[in-house]
Amino acid sequence: MTQALHFSTPDDREELARAEVYGLLAQLFYAPPSPTLFEQLQVAPTVAPTPGGMLEASWTELVAATRRLALDQVCDEYDALFTGIGKPEVFLYGSFFIAGALNEKPLAALRHDLRALCLERPETVPETEDHLASLCEVMRYLIAGDDLAVSNLAQQQRFFNAHLRGWVEALWTQLADHPRADFYRVLSLFARDFFAVEGQAFDLLD
Repeated sequence: MTQALHFSTPDDREELARAEVYGLLAQLFYAPPSPTLFEQLQVAPTVAPTPGGMLEASWTELVAATRRLALDQVCDEYDALFTGIGKPEVFLYGSFFIAGALNEKPLAALRHDLRALCLERPETVPETEDHLASLCEVMRYLIAGDDLAVSNLAQQQRFFNAHLRGWVEALWTQLADHPRADFYRVLSLFARDFFAVEGQAFDLLD
């Protein structure tokens, strides 16, 4: 069972952990893990400071998947699910889940909000801003950035509710049920737990 984070008493370690999870999800959904990242996951600790603590079970399953599978298998799975020739098996773009097609109104709304945050997509990045990895990177920035006028709880809550909350559950379900998903099925379950915790915590701010 997930537990809500307590934002009323900020803890630098807790905030850093949140930012690191968003950063990890961004890396793993943008591309297959690098050899270095994969090795780090294989030796990652799986016991929470408090037994049965937040995300412990699904995190343990994720680490176990990296120890069970070879990196080549994970890379092949990523390509089969998210790239492929023509239409991918699974889309990672918010517009697809919200509007049923890519490059629709949700992307325009996202770009408007990113401009307000003084953020823009680098020209070297081909994926549009509503790619899950990009959205996770924005959340990481809103947690760990130095500009408190931008990186604060109110901005995190607003961005999460506007651009992630409404569609990621459908993605986690699609991955959890996909017959070709193994590592990314486990990752989706960890992400589902993490996003549930985030959602509970943001609800406490209202």
